[in-house]
Amino acid sequence: MEIIQILIIGIISTVIIVMLKDEKPEIAMQISLAAGILIFLLMISRITIVIQALQQIAAKVNIEYTYINVVLKIIAIAYLASFGIEICKDAGQTSIAGKIEMAGKILIISLSIPILMAVMDMVLKIMP
Repeated sequence: MEIIQILIIGIISTVIIVMLKDEKPEIAMQISLAAGILIFLLMISRITIVIQALQQIAAKVNIEYTYINVVLKIIAIAYLASFGIEICKDAGQTSIAGKIEMAGKILIISLSIPILMAVMDMVLKIMP
């Protein structure tokens, strides 16, 4: 099971980081980053399965691929921003983490405008 691999990576990394944090914080930070990247790489195959499933659903329901693409980009921004925020917080850089969060929100809002416009158009067509 993949979750067991992820737990092992997470727990071993955490133990090493706790032991090194006071003496060698730069190495602890690198281990934290490497563990996060490794866990993300383990999940790439699952991410592709989800993307393919969403594409199949969109094709069956006759939703334009453009909208699915925008939703996938929004999800990617949210996950990547969260990953970056946690790394910054681990390094004690909460100010930078806050700026990453703000940038992620702005990017998500800007990407969602076409979908909001499409919804508004549908509502206006329904209303007499």
